[in-house]
Amino acid sequence: MIRFEDVSVTYAGAAEPAVRGVDFEVPEGELVLLVGPSGVGKSTVLGAVSGLVPHFTGGTLRGRVTVAGRDTRTHKPRELADVVGTVGQDPLSHFVTDTVEDELAYGMESLGLAPAVMRRRVEETLDLLSLADLRDRPIATLSGGQQQRVAIGSVLTPHPRVLVLDEPTSALDPGAAEEVLAVLQRLVHDLGTTVLMAEHRLERVVQHADRIALLPAPGAPLTLGTPAEIMAVSPVCPPVVELGRLAGWSPLPLTVRDARRRAGTLRERLTATPSPEPTPPFPLPQSQSQSQSQSQSPAPKPPATPTPLLSRLFRGRGRERGGGGSAPTTTPSPPPSEVAVVESLAVRRGRVEALRRVDLTAGPGETIALMGRNGAGKSTLLGALVGLVEPAAGSVRVGGATPHRTAPRDLVRRVGLVPQEPRDLLYADTVAAECAAADEDAGAAAGTCRALVSELLPDIADDTHPRDLSEGQRLALALAIVLTARPPLLLLDEPTRGLDYAAKARLVSLLRGLAAGGHAIVLATHDVELAAELADRVVILADGEVVADGPTAEVVVASPSFAPQVAKILAPEPWLTVAQVGRALA
Repeated sequence: MIRFEDVSVTYAGAAEPAVRGVDFEVPEGELVLLVGPSGVGKSTVLGAVSGLVPHFTGGTLRGRVTVAGRDTRTHKPRELADVVGTVGQDPLSHFVTDTVEDELAYGMESLGLAPAVMRRRVEETLDLLSLADLRDRPIATLSGGQQQRVAIGSVLTPHPRVLVLDEPTSALDPGAAEEVLAVLQRLVHDLGTTVLMAEHRLERVVQHADRIALLPAPGAPLTLGTPAEIMAVSPVCPPVVELGRLAGWSPLPLTVRDARRRAGTLRERLTATPSPEPTPPFPLPQSQSQSQSQSQSPAPKPPATPTPLLSRLFRGRGRERGGGGSAPTTTPSPPPSEVAVVESLAVRRGRVEALRRVDLTAGPGETIALMGRNGAGKSTLLGALVGLVEPAAGSVRVGGATPHRTAPRDLVRRVGLVPQEPRDLLYADTVAAECAAADEDAGAAAGTCRALVSELLPDIADDTHPRDLSEGQRLALALAIVLTARPPLLLLDEPTRGLDYAAKARLVSLLRGLAAGGHAIVLATHDVELAAELADRVVILADGEVVADGPTAEVVVASPSFAPQVAKILAPEPWLTVAQVGRALA
């Protein structure tokens, strides 16, 4: 169904091909998972199947790619639309209508399907992806995960023979991700649909793949094999495989069920060791408290006018204030014991009550993970903390200021937000220009932002245009821009979207360093492995309300939805990560 014949792709201005010598075949009715570190060319391979490469992206494609017998070099994407359905990393780029139901019908209407067929397929897809309650909602009002489900649904309704999916579960909560993967399995097994999918969260998808195609490094040849064969040699692997490698199991387990069956001896060894040490609780030790007080000192005097960085953070929100604006309502105060305090917060978005009676505190050095299903209110809570959302009731205080009433030039010294869409913070033509602007805006030493980029994702060239970066690389750049100002409160919305395990480990190391220096971190995430690795506390939201708030081990071990793989394998013992197990066995 899909065939690559010695394919290489070189983009304009690039010294080396993005992918080289790709040669493999995906037969009809098979699900093939494309894996590899960030930036190795996975999105390029997927784009070559849909015709977006080279017809939309430009560049030179050598070799041959055929889909259902059609050569993608001579067939443009619109001429492949009846065969190939594509969902990219950015769901927003797919939408052409305003409401959920219209978006699900649009692709079929473009293909000229009968109205009765369209109506039936829309209803089927609404039920398959649990979208029925959202059918009349404007797409712009949906959460990131809800938008991702709509994007997936919009390519399912025309019943394409081939599905090309780039990070399809990256913004989905664990339950929604399982629903989507179950739908894909049904399409593959019952209808013979062919699926080629790239995904970094291998713990979710590796057990569903018939075969895995591995791109181990930029320009390296692609390796195709069974999941067990590839996971034995892959530089990227899920925690269940990593635990199997640590324990010396052969063959390596691919599922929690397989690992639990073989973990009896490992559990006995761990029972004889001390329980895993928790992350140092708040308040921090005296040595760190001293660095806290330094980081929580009164914010430096702001510049006279908003900087480009501030304008980017609040673009389109009407937050910049000129000379005729009212003065920011900030009250000078001594360094607070909490960086942020939320009390009885309620937020409405039109007819939707997004948050109800939410209480939250974040202290210096604390890392808090906000979790919950898509649409639970996590991003709205972050928006209230950074002043993008005005409370309908209750109060929000950040560093002694009321965020929605504080001028951006003052607020950015107190809180920084890395949004779900990192492109919202990027406007320059090169990575070097973005980093130089961030250094200047933050008053940081030259090279500060560039060093952060290199720490998160090495080998990004200075002259690279941000639009040519992968989703994970753009996220790293946006995170570096915000971190350059080192705000006492750092907010991150789905910070691991598009990041491979190595990049995630570098992110965790960086955030731990910030927390050790007294910075409070609040992140909204569906990545249960990240929460287990990083968070001191987990706060679970449901329908706009807090339903759980406590130490990470207590909250996630008891949850079938939010427990990491290691916790499921070694339950009821409180082990959360492979690193904890490794330290105990050392």
